[in-house]
Amino acid sequence: MYTILIKRMGHPNGLAPLFSFGVITDVQYADIPDGYSFHGVPRYYRNSILVLQRAVKKWNNHQNIKFSLNLGDIVDGKCPKDQSLDVVCKVIKEFENFNGPTYHIIGNHCLYNLPRSKLLPLLSIPSHHPHAYYDFSPIPEYRFIVLDGYDISAIGWPHDHPHTIQSLNFLNEKNPNSNKDSPNGLVNLERRFVKFNGGVGKEQLKWLDNILQDAKNSNQKVVVCCHVPLDPGSTSNDSILWNYEEVMDVIHRYDCVKVCLCGHDHHGGHSVDSHGVHHRVLEAALECQPGIDAFGYIDVFEDRLSLIGADGMVSSEMVFKR
Repeated sequence: MYTILIKRMGHPNGLAPLFSFGVITDVQYADIPDGYSFHGVPRYYRNSILVLQRAVKKWNNHQNIKFSLNLGDIVDGKCPKDQSLDVVCKVIKEFENFNGPTYHIIGNHCLYNLPRSKLLPLLSIPSHHPHAYYDFSPIPEYRFIVLDGYDISAIGWPHDHPHTIQSLNFLNEKNPNSNKDSPNGLVNLERRFVKFNGGVGKEQLKWLDNILQDAKNSNQKVVVCCHVPLDPGSTSNDSILWNYEEVMDVIHRYDCVKVCLCGHDHHGGHSVDSHGVHHRVLEAALECQPGIDAFGYIDVFEDRLSLIGADGMVSSEMVFKR
């Protein structure tokens, strides 16, 4: 059996975790006045870097945070483009104040500001150049897989790149709106066919299958990370990976995958799919009004992940299916 428990602080078991790691997503810093999302939700562009600073301080004070995980979008698309490089570097320097490594995931707002060729080296992503998927094992018993959710995308690649052309043709087939960021007129899961989402390519799918096979052979538990959510139950219909079904078909071949961590949908969410895999979409730092924080850390155990969130990030107990 598996369990979802939602609470604000702490976890029920007094056992020491195998390790812990910090989490934050959608900082989307920009040195511009506060504004609103397309849905009218307030966004605090200058405050978000303060949330990140407090997260790093919290992680450092904890003293047992092995690494931090940024689930994407460190800078906002509204950042003036002549400031993009400086702003990205400014946010990266804040992450570098953490006393340990930070693993970054690219998001759509990152790619609005800088092309992959500049962005990936700045984020120290150990990429399959010029792709941004990779894996790492903080301890022998666990492996983390970072997916590139904009592998197939109309943003971030050169205008004449095959992935750009393929993606624009795909969007023209799926989305009749002149503004491809708009889901107007699309219904249910069709609403995911917008430009600010993306997909995972065939080469990456083969890589994912090989990594999961190796993790299974090594008796490792796996956490999959992606900026764009992978399960409709955890997010809104317009915030899901274009080909999430293909990705989950690969993941569901292996019992070793226990949790998927994502960002992108600022409201956050939590679901357990038909195979018992937890999908936790984390709340965005950007939409924290001053005095509220959205970040946390995750205690990793043999049988579960426990997210301990600040006041703007709901704590979650992700107990594995046995």
